[in-house]
Amino acid sequence: MYIKMYHLRPYHKLQARRLGVVIRPATKHPYKIDVLSKEGEYITSIGDRRYKDFIIYAEEDGFEVAERRQALYRKRHKADSQVEGSRGFYASRILW
Repeated sequence: MYIKMYHLRPYHKLQARRLGVVIRPATKHPYKIDVLSKEGEYITSIGDRRYKDFIIYAEEDGFEVAERRQALYRKRHKADSQVEGSRGFYASRILW
């Protein structure tokens, strides 16, 4: 079965660089991105290809819609995005 790879945008790469990690399109379905340490060790996979993230909303629906969706995402995932090194931590900082 062919699985379409997620297209990493410069925004995602910049956010990953700020966190000190490396990212690549995910090899596990249904994730978007694999997060790796600078040494190349796997940390986690983030995002679900079935759902939009900040950049996809901005590209398809406009920046205003993306900002609204970002606020809702951050409110909904506030607890899990605070745990450093967790899947939610990386998703909220790289995808949103």
